[in-house]
Amino acid sequence: MIHLWDGTNTNQLGVMSRQEVRAFDKWAVEQMHIPGAVLMENAGRGGAECLLEQMKNPSSAKVVLFCGSGNNGGDGFVIARHLANAGLRPAIVLCGRRERIGADARLHLAIAEAMGLDVSTLNTGDCVFTTVRKLTKEADWIVDALLGTGLEGMLNEETAELICAINAAEKPILAVDIPSGLDCDEGVPLPVCIQAAVTVTFAALKQGFVRCPESREATGTVYAASIGISPAFWKAQQKKGG
Repeated sequence: MIHLWDGTNTNQLGVMSRQEVRAFDKWAVEQMHIPGAVLMENAGRGGAECLLEQMKNPSSAKVVLFCGSGNNGGDGFVIARHLANAGLRPAIVLCGRRERIGADARLHLAIAEAMGLDVSTLNTGDCVFTTVRKLTKEADWIVDALLGTGLEGMLNEETAELICAINAAEKPILAVDIPSGLDCDEGVPLPVCIQAAVTVTFAALKQGFVRCPESREATGTVYAASIGISPAFWKAQQKKGG
């Protein structure tokens, strides 16, 4: 299920900090016995549904997904698959070392490749602005699946440059969970971040969205999507001391 955050339903959607996101995911996997790949599948499907709802004529739209090597990138692989199932033309751009991709994300990348989806690797040796502009020239949308809520500290120069290049492509961007480069808890860029038209965040709103009203300049319109289990169950168990 996907819900629009309209500013009046914050309590209904819930809010989580970076640490709470980590604890909730750990609880879902270890105590609720939901495999991480299933949580990723649910998140990615919600992300794809959210993007499809933004399009007036999605039947042949071209979407370029910039995917990191972490779980955020894994969500992007799932989104690409569901977009392909809907008849769109997704192109995945790997923006990290393939060998660093975790098991859950690697599974979903393997499925995408088995389907014959367009998968390429960003060549960091080239001018990133030129490369990104070429990759996105025919794109109707860009999906930002580079970095998730776990980002702490300032971005390295290479990633900051990539984010600036994606913003400079001047295409509408859907951010996956949180705009890459935006601090989850404070809602401020580190020191730059994706400027999204839409953000689909998972399980609950992120603390920075609520704490820093200026974060809306980066998130755009925010939707919250389920990952298959509500944080309300986790919080109820915490209160019981479980």
